[in-house]
Amino acid sequence: MAPSSGLVVQLRREMQRFAPFSQMHPEHLDRLVAQSSQAYFAPGETVLQPEDGPPSHLYYLRQGAVTGRRGLAEMAAAGFQYEAGDVFPVGAVLGQRAVTATYHATQDTFCLLIPRETVLELAQLSPPFGDFLNRRVLQFLELSRRAVQVAYASQTLAEQSLEAPLRSFARKTPVTCRPDTPLGDALQRMHDQHIGSILVVDDEERVLGILTRHDVLGRVTLPQVPLDAPVSEVMTRPVHVLTVDDTAQEAALLMSRHGIRHVPITERGRLVSLVSERDLFAMQRLSLKQVSTSIRAARDVATLELVGQDIRRFAHNLLAQGVRARQLTELISHLNDVLTTRLIELVAERRHVDLRRMCWIALGSEGRQEQTIATDQDNGLVFASDAPEADRPGWLDFARDVNEALERCGFPLCKGGVMAMNPQWCLTPREWCERFDDWIEHGSPEDLLNAAIFFDFRPLVGEPGLVAPMRDLVTRRARAVPRFLRQMAEAALRHRPPLNWLGGLDTADEDGRALIDVKLQGTAIFVETARIYALAHGIEETSTRRRFEAAAGPMGVAASESEAWVEGFEFLQLLRLRVQLGAEAAAPQATERPNSIDVNTLNDIDRRVLKETLRLARRLQQRLELDYLR
Repeated sequence: MAPSSGLVVQLRREMQRFAPFSQMHPEHLDRLVAQSSQAYFAPGETVLQPEDGPPSHLYYLRQGAVTGRRGLAEMAAAGFQYEAGDVFPVGAVLGQRAVTATYHATQDTFCLLIPRETVLELAQLSPPFGDFLNRRVLQFLELSRRAVQVAYASQTLAEQSLEAPLRSFARKTPVTCRPDTPLGDALQRMHDQHIGSILVVDDEERVLGILTRHDVLGRVTLPQVPLDAPVSEVMTRPVHVLTVDDTAQEAALLMSRHGIRHVPITERGRLVSLVSERDLFAMQRLSLKQVSTSIRAARDVATLELVGQDIRRFAHNLLAQGVRARQLTELISHLNDVLTTRLIELVAERRHVDLRRMCWIALGSEGRQEQTIATDQDNGLVFASDAPEADRPGWLDFARDVNEALERCGFPLCKGGVMAMNPQWCLTPREWCERFDDWIEHGSPEDLLNAAIFFDFRPLVGEPGLVAPMRDLVTRRARAVPRFLRQMAEAALRHRPPLNWLGGLDTADEDGRALIDVKLQGTAIFVETARIYALAHGIEETSTRRRFEAAAGPMGVAASESEAWVEGFEFLQLLRLRVQLGAEAAAPQATERPNSIDVNTLNDIDRRVLKETLRLARRLQQRLELDYLR
């Protein structure tokens, strides 16, 4: 039965509460409603089944609930549930194929049936509707990210998103000169225009070098270079440059890593603009470079304890900008790296330790550069020695000083003892390789746990060449031992997504809160699966995102599918960050349960994305089971 004109208006208002209908033009939404029909399903009644063939309608669930159960050939836990506002079965309607599950109403259920012809027509007319059909999960994720940005907008002064390409910044005409320009002329131009640097370019506007005010003392005054000398004799080269397609985040990281204040921007190799730190963070209280510079300038651990608090404040500001979880965790990890590096340098200076004889390695989430705010220590030490037993005590004393100082800076000691001050994790390269090889060879439960932590290692401070044999062994040996990969898969499948037999969220009730451990029951599934496929295909990347991207080809997976894995993982990371940073949507137990979220506090979009992401995690585990356990 087609809806009446009055009901069309009522349905439009009802549907505008949900994506993608909330983004559609009213005219397009009215057309969708007017060409649809309504249907009622009693509790237990079949809505759709494979025997019906390709569905001729897309179902919009107005009221009630519908569950789907896979056939006997599928896993017993493969159920799912649709609630008011959900649309199904998108894939079957667009692909003109039969559904692969049997759908039943579990209560009095009312649906709006949208003809397939109308679906295809509106997919062309309405970009929001078309995008939703083609990128359903990714569309929800984007809406969720926007909701967070709106919720935090009043808490920050930031106006420029770090995701923006540098071409979107107002272009500044850089002051330049040719390499044969007399030094005196270049300095005079800097003085006249009140600038601190001048870029040196060739006739085709390609950047050759830079002369800054800070260079003058060491490169001009003290060496007594004559002012008629060409500027090319004293300019700094090469110059760190970015293109108009690079992002503000990449510019911020470049400035932080190299201690620079300006970055030339090129287009097709030609200089077109100059971006400064002030441009990136003009309206922000803290900048990445300000925080990292303060950390690097610290002269003692006590100062680092104070400066380290800025990392949390900076992360809060970035969340307010709507910065994605990947960028947030990378930036947090970068600042944690800067702090750890400076702390190790201070301890090494005090203890007269030669950092060229060792390498401090980051493990776990730090090794993957996926740290959130609430993170403890996971680290190890690699040292060069011909007499390990004689030299180890000295390295252990050094490591203990570092671990205890990190604790004072806000990084709790690891309860499992995975720290460099533990003799088990303070080894020579040969000892590390022997230990890694033993884990792969035997694969005991403890070996698998250790591999999950240590195989994500990343060199942080010291001589990176010491860890090269370790990475080579892991990459080579793990893929050569199928039994080990099977054992890793079995261990990874012990934690399942929190979905009940109907496919709804399965929460733990605690003091009236409906909690889900987003780390243990969510991100860990993506991390473990990505690690296994990376090991299986000899991929050296350690971050979850890069592992999925690199493994997609060897796995025969479409780029869109691996992109969905990445986006799902990063949405769960964002939920963790929101809890830990005390976001308005987070539960108040942030400090005692830093990875648990009360689903009752989530808005409608986030609840939907969470459910979709957990379903995605379950399908990922099904793939893992098929590849390694059957």
